[in-house]
Amino acid sequence: MFRIHRETFVRPSRLRRTSVPILAVGFLASAAFSFSASSGSAARSRRPSVPGTPRPSSPLSASNFNPFSSLFDGIASNVMPSSGGAVDQKEAFGASSVPSWESISGDLTAAQTPSEREFRGNLAKGLGSPSPLHDLRLYDASRFSESDVRVTFYRDSASWCPYCQKVWLMLEEKGIPYRVERINMRCYGDKPRSFARLQPSGAIPVATIDGVTYRQSNDIMYKLEESFTEADGYRSVGWDVSETDDARRLLRMERGLFSAWMNWLTGGDYGGMAQKSFVKALDEVERELARNGGGFFVGGRPTIVDFMYASFLERMAASLLYFKGFKMRGGTSYPALNAWFDAMETLPSYQVTKSDYYTHCWDLPPQLGGCVPEKGGAPFTAAINGERRLDGTGGSWDLPLQPHNGGVEPDWDWCGDDAAARREAVERLSANRAAIVRFAARGAGKAGIPGVMAPLSDPGAKPDELVGSAVDGALRAVCAAMLGGEGTATGAVAEAAAVVRGGGKGHADAVVRSLAYLRDRVGVPRDMRLPAARQLRAHLNLVIGEIIRD
Repeated sequence: MFRIHRETFVRPSRLRRTSVPILAVGFLASAAFSFSASSGSAARSRRPSVPGTPRPSSPLSASNFNPFSSLFDGIASNVMPSSGGAVDQKEAFGASSVPSWESISGDLTAAQTPSEREFRGNLAKGLGSPSPLHDLRLYDASRFSESDVRVTFYRDSASWCPYCQKVWLMLEEKGIPYRVERINMRCYGDKPRSFARLQPSGAIPVATIDGVTYRQSNDIMYKLEESFTEADGYRSVGWDVSETDDARRLLRMERGLFSAWMNWLTGGDYGGMAQKSFVKALDEVERELARNGGGFFVGGRPTIVDFMYASFLERMAASLLYFKGFKMRGGTSYPALNAWFDAMETLPSYQVTKSDYYTHCWDLPPQLGGCVPEKGGAPFTAAINGERRLDGTGGSWDLPLQPHNGGVEPDWDWCGDDAAARREAVERLSANRAAIVRFAARGAGKAGIPGVMAPLSDPGAKPDELVGSAVDGALRAVCAAMLGGEGTATGAVAEAAAVVRGGGKGHADAVVRSLAYLRDRVGVPRDMRLPAARQLRAHLNLVIGEIIRD
C-alpha cells in the first residue's frame, strides 16, 4: 500500500498517483553551479528583504494552497521584456575599480586551504570529499580506478528527489565507486530517449549494477548491500539476523509516519485530528530511538533503516515548521530524534546529500500538488524565505546573519566557519560565472512559452542580454565583499551599485530583478552547502539594497 518511490508521492488519504514532481534544475546540468530556471515574476514577487522593495501579499492568505500562489502575480507582464531600460555597462564597469574575475580568483586561491584548492582537480578525477558535482566517484585513487566502477546511478539533476537521496546516501556510506547520470524531472524538461529505453516510466532513481537495471530505490539499496560486501572491503549497512524483526518493525513504522505526515501536510486538519495522528506516529519513533539509547535506529551504527528514514524525516522537519509551525529540531520534546539527526550529521555520506529548509519548502509543493499552510507557520515561513527574522529585527537573509537563522534551522557546524562558507560561495560562483550571469539575466528577460509545471522553473526563459555586463559587475562585487569579509555596502559593493544606478532607473530595476532571481534559486545541496548559500543570498541582498537605496 505504501510502496511509494521515485519521482512522485501518493497522498495516502486518496491513494492516487500525482505527476507533480520536484522543482527543476537550472541552465547547465553539468555546470559547477546551476540554478532552477523560472519566470521573472518570481524575482518580482519574492523581493529582496531590504527597505523600499515591493512586498507581495502573503502566501498564507490563501485558504488552501501554498507559497507559490504569489508567484503568478504579474506573470503575464513577463511575456515581454519587463524593464525596457537595460543598457550595456561593459565600458562603465571596465572603467571602475570593481575587481576583475582574474583578481578575484587570485585572492580566492591565496585564502583557500590546501584541500579547498584541490577541490576542482579532485572533482574531475572522481576523488576527494563527496560533492553533488561529482560525475564519477572513486574516493581514493590508491584503491579504485575507473575500471572498478560497476554502478551507474541515474538521479535527478536538482539533487532534491528523496528516493534518489536514499540511494546516494547508501552508495557513499558503503564507499562504492559509481558514475552519475543526471536526468530531468518531468516538471522542468524532457528526458533523453536513451533513458526512456532504460526506464519506460521515466521515473527515478534507476541504477545499473553489474549490467542489470534496477528501477526502484528499495530494490537498488538491497542489491547494493548484497553485491558489495564486507568480505570485499565495503562497509556493511545491513542488520544482523538477530536484529531482523526490529528492523522490519521499524520500516513498517516509517511508512506509518510517512502516511501521517502526508495527511497533515497536504490535507485539511479538521479538529486537529491530522496533527494528533502525526504526533502519535512521531512519538512512537521517539520512543524507539530512546529505547535504543539515541543515535541510530539499529545496533548503534548506520544501517539501511536510517537511510529509509533520513530523506523523509529531513523533509518533515522543514515542511511542518514552514507550513504548520510544528518544530521537530532544536529545543523540542523530541530529544532522541534530535540525537539521531546529530548522529546522521556526523556522516559525510549524509552531509553531502542534505538539503536546507528553504529548498525543501519550495520543492515539495510541486511534488505533492500543494501543501496546506496554517497560521502557526507564518513567522517561520517568513524566516525561511528570507523575509523577516523571528525577532522582527530585520530580514533573515540580511547581514549580519543570525546563528541558526535565529532559532529556525540548525547551523551546519561541520562546514567550518563563516569565512570558509564565503570561500565556498565565491568558488562556486566564479567557477561558472559566464553561465550564471546569463542565467540571472532571465530575471529581466522573458518567460518561456509554453511554461513548465514547477513555478520556479522555466527552461525556455530568455535572458535580457543587455543587462549581462551589469550583472557580471555586481557579482564580482559580491565576491569581493565575501572575500573581504566586510559585510557592509562599502568598497566594491558601493562602486558597483553606483555604476548600476548610473544606467538609469529602468536599468537598475532590471539588475535588481536579475540578482533577486539568482538569489532565490540557490539550491542546497545542488549548488553549495547551506552556510555558503546563506552567505551568498545575504551578500546578493547587500548589493541589491545598495542599488535601490534612496
